[in-house]
Amino acid sequence: MTNLTQTWTPLPALLDDLADTGFASFHPRVNEAGHPSIRQGHGCVFRFIDEDGSRLTDLAESSGLTKQAVGEVVADLEQLGYVERAPDPQDGRAKLIKLTERGGEARRTAIEIFGEIEREWEERFGAERVAAMRELLEEMRAERDGARELPFRPPSTPRTPRA
Repeated sequence: MTNLTQTWTPLPALLDDLADTGFASFHPRVNEAGHPSIRQGHGCVFRFIDEDGSRLTDLAESSGLTKQAVGEVVADLEQLGYVERAPDPQDGRAKLIKLTERGGEARRTAIEIFGEIEREWEERFGAERVAAMRELLEEMRAERDGARELPFRPPSTPRTPRA
């Protein structure tokens, strides 16, 4: 008798495997670009932080993590020189988490690298197929999130095949 998991993989597991593949390609490149301390777990800040800074509670809500977990990531990124805490001009009791110049450069680099990875997938699997996958995944995420807007969203990568 054949084990079902040997012939069929649940879609969430496939998506998890694909994420692992993308990050496995990302990490050596971001390291080579001068950011060897960046880890996948830092994404809860880099992905969701607003250009003008974000409160810890907003980062936690956007990332779906606890304030404590995000606070630990912020402390790590602060120690590494990627973020700083600044007074919130809206509320003197609160702090904003802001990207430092190094943090902004790291995020721009990460966006470029993820764009490169997506273009490589387009070349390997076809631009239309990757675009369709992206469209479906974005639609599913929007439905899950009730179509709420995130504070930051990297620009889409080009959908036209390379000459």
